[in-house]
Amino acid sequence: MAGIYIINITIALLFVLCSAYQLVYLVIPFIIKEKPHKRATPHSFTILIAARNEEAVIGQLLDSIAAQDYPSELIRVCVTADNCSDSTADIALSKGAVVFERSNKEKVGKGYVLQFMLDKLKENNIESDVYLVLDADNVIETDYVKEMNQSISDGFSIVTGYRNTKNFGDNWISAGYGLWFLRESQFVNRARHRLQTACMVMGTGFCFTHEIAQSLGGWGYFSMTEDTDFSMDMICKGERIGYCERAILYDEQPVKFSQSWRQRLRWIRGSFENFTKHGKGLLCGIFKGSWSCYDALAANLSAFVVIMVASFANVVNSALRLINGDSLLPVLQCIVPSIISGYLCLFLMGAVTAFSEWKNIRASFARKLFSIFTYPIYIFTNLPIAICALFTKAEWKPIIHTRSMDLDDVKKGKRK
Repeated sequence: MAGIYIINITIALLFVLCSAYQLVYLVIPFIIKEKPHKRATPHSFTILIAARNEEAVIGQLLDSIAAQDYPSELIRVCVTADNCSDSTADIALSKGAVVFERSNKEKVGKGYVLQFMLDKLKENNIESDVYLVLDADNVIETDYVKEMNQSISDGFSIVTGYRNTKNFGDNWISAGYGLWFLRESQFVNRARHRLQTACMVMGTGFCFTHEIAQSLGGWGYFSMTEDTDFSMDMICKGERIGYCERAILYDEQPVKFSQSWRQRLRWIRGSFENFTKHGKGLLCGIFKGSWSCYDALAANLSAFVVIMVASFANVVNSALRLINGDSLLPVLQCIVPSIISGYLCLFLMGAVTAFSEWKNIRASFARKLFSIFTYPIYIFTNLPIAICALFTKAEWKPIIHTRSMDLDDVKKGKRK
């Protein structure tokens, strides 16, 4: 069994190299305080919303935008009804949004829709100081735009916000997503922000200035994970992405494992694509002394690949030994401790996240507590998904959103 021990020790060392630094991130916010803000300057915002058959949820998002504690004349809402067959466009129009309808079943995905919207705004001579990207299923706190404006006033050209979950208490899958995004927000991006290194955009709830849009010629990111694609490119170009922890957004997460599998398969395939596209630029940045480039590479690919390779190697090695007639007991003695230690590490990670963000999690006491025990299981399911991603071509398919919840419903932690 020496082979398995050697593999595990080697993998553990690689994992430490790729991810152990994030343990330091846990204490950074308690050591380094946030820098004082500059005086806020009002900026005009255009909110970009890509919507595909979102009639069940888009009204609540638009209501939360209308309730913003920010001058209404400085907020414009642009909705693209993308290949819709429902009343998404009519609802958006009735709520006062600028609506564009798009019908293109060849170029599908959020990246193409964002490019379409920015092109349409340019054609109609509509400009804003800042473009804010939201998803149709989101709901935002009343001071969301004001807080984003403060970060722009502080000098950031790109800002990502605090990503919370509106249906955390539905089941173990939505809770797993919820804890993951809370950890990424408060224990990764917040630490990066305090260290004055670049953060990473997380899908929705981010903004960028008109100057950034001009430099890109619109959007231009069409991979399976356009948010990571955008983040990596900006980091390679030396942009520092900021984090605004007071800009709180609530996002709907999948509750069916089939939907979650499909979505995460796309995310993992997107990570591979982004490594192929930006790996060279990030490596060059690392050799030039850029911590942000190292962080982006390690956090988004290396550690995950290490875990996947470790699991695959252990399974193959154990299977070969069983085929050759070895006893099952020695095999289990190697594998079971690895599974238990992995569970305990993830349990601790989930517990730290849950207890630190307890007041912000919109669910019952029992559901919050239950999520800590199921979080490791949610993370473990990434392994078979990752293996499938190596051999399966992922396609972008819309996630069906059905949780029609306004901000009050979210704060009450209503379950489906």
